[in-house]
Amino acid sequence: MNKETILKVKNLNVELNNKKIIENLSFEVKEKETLVILGPNGAGKTVLFRALLGLLPHRGEIQWQKEVKIGYVPTRLSLTKEIPLTIKEFFDLKPSTKNMAMGPKEIIEVLRTVGMVDSEILEKRVAFLSSGQFQRLLVAWGLADNPQILLFDEPMSGIDIRGQESIYNLLEKLREERNLTILLITHDLSIVYKLADNVICLNKKALCQGPSVEVLTPQHLSKLYGGEIKFYQHKHT
Repeated sequence: MNKETILKVKNLNVELNNKKIIENLSFEVKEKETLVILGPNGAGKTVLFRALLGLLPHRGEIQWQKEVKIGYVPTRLSLTKEIPLTIKEFFDLKPSTKNMAMGPKEIIEVLRTVGMVDSEILEKRVAFLSSGQFQRLLVAWGLADNPQILLFDEPMSGIDIRGQESIYNLLEKLREERNLTILLITHDLSIVYKLADNVICLNKKALCQGPSVEVLTPQHLSKLYGGEIKFYQHKHT
């Protein structure tokens, strides 16, 4: 059965302060696929996500499947201990397509989805969560409203190796259980082979794109990141 296209981007151009950030980028994403965007710092990866979400002006076409719900998990936020925000209050800040705040039962249900199970979880202060717990909270935030597609902007930033493995396993689990389409920005090449159906090597322009096993060659990665890089290929067992 052929999968339907959930996102089509054609000749996308984004300029900020008269500086070209993304040039003539075109790609498609099918339902239930995982697309990984790779590239060095300043390559336009986060700008791409912001353009897809309608937060930045652009030229070219961005066509989402009709009435698709989009969830977004940003790169790590910095919440200091001076901000006395509970998890319940954190979710109260989230806009909802139902134009009403999520109820406690709905919040607990989505928190359980990401492995946060605690009878008093809603009253915990967000600022006192561990880095791994906070990232799970952001994933739960992205899952609220039951989206069909999730955008993850470097979700492992600031998390230790054990926490990273836990979050990546969670993403794989959610993709299977919820039939999600995922767009993921990451620098972790090893996980690309495990999760990605397709990859875009982005440095303002698409330097390479396609299935990871075909495009992630040492030559392409050297061109993308510059100079000598270590090349690791994920081995399926």
